[in-house]
Amino acid sequence: MLSKKTKYGLKALTFLASQKVKQPVQIAEIAKQENISQKFLESILLSLRKTGFLGSKKGKGGGYYLIKEPKEIFMTDVMRVLEGPIAMVPCVSLNFYEQCDDCPDEDSCAVHMLMLKVRDANLKVYRNTSLADLTG
Repeated sequence: MLSKKTKYGLKALTFLASQKVKQPVQIAEIAKQENISQKFLESILLSLRKTGFLGSKKGKGGGYYLIKEPKEIFMTDVMRVLEGPIAMVPCVSLNFYEQCDDCPDEDSCAVHMLMLKVRDANLKVYRNTSLADLTG
């Protein structure tokens, strides 16, 4: 299940990408337009700024803005920053692999084989979807 952090992060990124005038947008405006708690949104936007998706400007006329073009921001990167590993179990994770404690043989494990298919299907969608695709 998608966490609220990821859901709200995607909503905020989409909101910023859909702005006609490319200038900083205040957190309060994003929170109001997207019906997100401002306090929670602050921490999400800070994570997105620290990982290179957003820039910020302080003071009058300040706020958050996209650093890259929406077509250059792919969901694989966003999901990994906000949600963590894309794989549902650690034994199929590409970036966060760990062997499962209860599995003596991954090659014959039915759960492992199923989760590989799920991971690959998710990756296909995330790799082929940019922020620009979400804004229409």
